[in-house]
Amino acid sequence: MGQDKGYLLDNRQVEAGTRFKALAELFDASTFRHFETTGIAEGWRCWEVGAGGPTVPAWLAARVGPRGHVVATDIDVSWTGTAATEGVEVLRHDVARDEPPAGPFDLVHARLVLVHVTDRDAALRSMVRALRPGGWLLVEDADPALQPLICPDEYGPEQELANRLRHGFRRLLRQRGADLSYGRKLPRLLREAGLADVEADAYFPITSPACDVLEAATVHQVRDKLTAAGLATDEEIEQHLANVASGRLDLATSPMISAWGRRP
Repeated sequence: MGQDKGYLLDNRQVEAGTRFKALAELFDASTFRHFETTGIAEGWRCWEVGAGGPTVPAWLAARVGPRGHVVATDIDVSWTGTAATEGVEVLRHDVARDEPPAGPFDLVHARLVLVHVTDRDAALRSMVRALRPGGWLLVEDADPALQPLICPDEYGPEQELANRLRHGFRRLLRQRGADLSYGRKLPRLLREAGLADVEADAYFPITSPACDVLEAATVHQVRDKLTAAGLATDEEIEQHLANVASGRLDLATSPMISAWGRRP
């Protein structure tokens, strides 16, 4: 992802691959539906920003065909590199600081990227600048503040513990510059950036086996930071992980806001 130094969920950790797979299972169908909205066709040039895992670049490459081209960028390409197939160029790139890849592009897409970037305004300007006239920008980002509970149905101590740990995790995110209300701002920000035909919607899984996998991997990644900050004990984290593994928790994700617009 286009993360700054101190990004909480390090791509180099082994759990990152598990997280990318779970995120793909949860959100790829919604993302691909939004790609269809843009009218993506053979021959398009696409820039996938903060690609993370390989599934989205691979889908784009299959859709644009041999006459098209897909550039997949990330500040850490540890996992994106597996997407390097015919038609996909993988580049190490910081969307907030580096010049855009050689364009212009028919479609630029970023998912779960800008919420973590401190200079997200510069990143958004860079993506808009890379569009051809008539090209589409699709930005998808979470809005944890819209729904702060990982267990919306907080009916017992297991759910209360899950929600308390989630509050601690989001506190760590805020301390690293994440904007937990960013998703709702996307339609306005796309209009202010000069895009036309702006629309947005939200996708919000309430429970899924992939939500369980995502939560376990996330907690494993941040447990040391949670305990160091006094936000949870090792015992509480072990109990929560056991609760997740039991399959009895209905774990939700933050609402994913998808906003898209066209460069005039």
